[in-house]
Amino acid sequence: MAKKISQIPFKGTPEQEAELTSIIDSYSADRNALMPILQEAQDIYGYLPIEVQTIIARRMGIPLEEVYGIVTFYTQFSLEPKGEYNIMVCLGTACYVRGAGDILERMKERLGIEPGGCTLDGKFSLEACRCIGACGLAPVLMVNEEVYGRLTVDDVDRIVAKYE
Repeated sequence: MAKKISQIPFKGTPEQEAELTSIIDSYSADRNALMPILQEAQDIYGYLPIEVQTIIARRMGIPLEEVYGIVTFYTQFSLEPKGEYNIMVCLGTACYVRGAGDILERMKERLGIEPGGCTLDGKFSLEACRCIGACGLAPVLMVNEEVYGRLTVDDVDRIVAKYE
């Protein structure tokens, strides 16, 4: 599945850019350091928009296409920002057999986004994951660090409403 470029405007700060350039400079533009630089950049910004990729490419003296290729190949990198409330629906075996797929479908409808996406207002992001580690409470989802278990599709609206 191809990653899509975010429709949410980039809101990087001069302080973030200064931190990023300092990190890049600390690696002395070593082309082999691209992965750790991307990881640290994602820690700074929360995702890797094209603006950040461009800074990295220019500062390292490598083609933007090379940076973009790495970002879109590895699942650890995101082109979409995370919302203020990141919702993770567990699709591990215990959760899935107890209806997590239906919960994910309802969450997609409710938020109007696909897994990996973020609402245009930046409030919610949605992810599907393989295991949260709360199998005894299946099906489970998390909103940031808060775990919700023994869910039904009917619980989705109540949970989202709590954070609106």
